[in-house]
Amino acid sequence: MAGALGRLGPLWAGSRRRQPGSDIFRQQELKSTFARQAKMPPCDFSPAKYESYPYEHLLKIRKQNVSPSLVTYYKKPLLLHQGHMQWLFDYEGRRYLDLFAGIVTVSVGHCHPKVTAAAQKQLDRLWHTTNIYMHPSIQEYAEKLTALLPDPLKVVYLTNSGSEANDLAMFMARLYTRNFDLICFRGGYHGASPYALGLTSIGSYKHGVANGFGCQTTMLPDVFRGPWGGSHCRDSPVQTIRKCSCSQGSCEANDWYIEQFKDTLDTCVPKKIAGFIAEPIQGVNGAVQYPKGFLKKAFQLVHERGGVCIADEVQTGFGRTGSHFWGFQTHDIVPDIVTMAKGIGNGFPMAAVVTKPEIANSLAQNLHFNTFGGNPVACVAGSAVLDVIAEAGLQKNSEEVGTYMLLEFAKLRDNFEIIGDVRGKGLMIGIEMVKNKDSRQPLPAEEMSEIWEDCKDMGVLLGKGGIYGQYVHAIG
Repeated sequence: MAGALGRLGPLWAGSRRRQPGSDIFRQQELKSTFARQAKMPPCDFSPAKYESYPYEHLLKIRKQNVSPSLVTYYKKPLLLHQGHMQWLFDYEGRRYLDLFAGIVTVSVGHCHPKVTAAAQKQLDRLWHTTNIYMHPSIQEYAEKLTALLPDPLKVVYLTNSGSEANDLAMFMARLYTRNFDLICFRGGYHGASPYALGLTSIGSYKHGVANGFGCQTTMLPDVFRGPWGGSHCRDSPVQTIRKCSCSQGSCEANDWYIEQFKDTLDTCVPKKIAGFIAEPIQGVNGAVQYPKGFLKKAFQLVHERGGVCIADEVQTGFGRTGSHFWGFQTHDIVPDIVTMAKGIGNGFPMAAVVTKPEIANSLAQNLHFNTFGGNPVACVAGSAVLDVIAEAGLQKNSEEVGTYMLLEFAKLRDNFEIIGDVRGKGLMIGIEMVKNKDSRQPLPAEEMSEIWEDCKDMGVLLGKGGIYGQYVHAIG
């Protein structure tokens, strides 16, 4: 993807700088400027002819027979027909550069030939057998996956989704410690199942009914939008434009956020807790990064309270941060439990919980069964994904291409009043849009949506999110 992503810089590069206080940002003239400067990289792949129902008929079925909670993106929902590596094609054959990667899921490219061939071969041999029997692929995959994790993280429980993995991690933490309360960050996303919703701290996912008891939120150490932060806080090629007076090797913002974490421990939970869960970089909330050293100190404080520490690697895992294979490694920590999903199977419904033997043993006191966890096809696909990441050097690619993109986006931030922050590591990138840099007030949703729609019209698919829908998610 390096060649494709390297040409994205010009997409916004000739537009007028937005003046503070201006009420109109998206002008037809500006839109035309964007369109003139956007140039899609070449592609020698031709999609097959679309032969399913007409668009309008499928849209009718979607409205009548598919749950309305499954919202579609864009004013005119995309009807996608085929994928090839970084490209997606709609029913009319139009090509899109997929920078959202199926919500941070397609880790080696759509329909990668090696992953596809491995899955097809296994489909011809054995689709499914329950994990009460042995089959080669589950053992082979468990050995290959755990070899990529530090000791003592060597025991795997395979599930079908990230929400399910985080549910199980919560359950394991409580079984092992015999404590109940769990701590999570505000703005964190850990799933939408009734159990995991207790850990998810974004209001738009809350339904006003009881869920996830015993989950306490703590202040998010966000060095851009939070009360403290400066220009040396993040482990990223790009720092926030906020200034600080910290001396070499110290971070006042980190110290203040740790004090807030201690306050949560002293006031909101018992003296003994079950654990703490954190994404190494927050995903849904906008690629939010914490001050360097924060998670290491927070983990220490949790262990002192008898709790276990859970790293949610659903979005940051499998080399996406570039410098390391796992996001937690960038913080110089080893969690007690690691959850992973999304990129683990390149889109195949697959997830995992990896932990220490003693924590895994707590689950073995009684029966705990998952019919589809460790499915033969899933394990073979997951194994092929690990092979492709290694053989194609995709972790290094994430670091090189991601760093290039971050630095190019930072140039846009310096030139445009509405780009408040650029942050991330590797190909985990967020761009926060604001009314102006001084106030850091989120860009109104309607203006954000216009930018998002325009990018789609130019053939580039991006995510958007954040508590206020104010940031652009570029994953690659």
